[in-house]
Order: sequence, then structure tokens, then C-alpha cells
Amino acid sequence: MTHLIQTPNLPDADAVYADVLAAHEGQTLEESAALNARLILILANHIGEADVIREALEMAKKSVSADNRAK
Repeated sequence: MTHLIQTPNLPDADAVYADVLAAHEGQTLEESAALNARLILILANHIGEADVIREALEMAKKSVSADNRAK
């Protein structure tokens, strides 16, 4: 079983982040949410390993919970 890579693994991550933000420019909240959902499903298909995707979901959920507690 492959595990989720949790260390930086993306060359020029800032540029990719800027690309993601640019993809959302001019969209409504609903369009932006739909774009995020489609992107997640496309990348999940690319990953192709349900256990890795579940690990990423848990990591994201914990991150959101921690962010909410910090507020």
C-alpha cells in the first residue's frame, strides 16, 4: 500500500497555487465549489489508490478542524 506523501513534493508550489487561484477568478461561489469538486475527482482518479485518497481526506479534515479551533 502506498502512503500519502506529506513532505513538500511539488516544484514551484507557489506557481501552482497561483494557477489554482486564477482558475477561480470571475466564478460564482457555486461555480468555484463545482470546480474544486471536479478537480478533486480528477486528481483522485490520477492517484488511483483509495487508501491514499482516504488518508488525504483525513489529513484535510484534521487540518480544517485545527484551523477552526485556532479562531
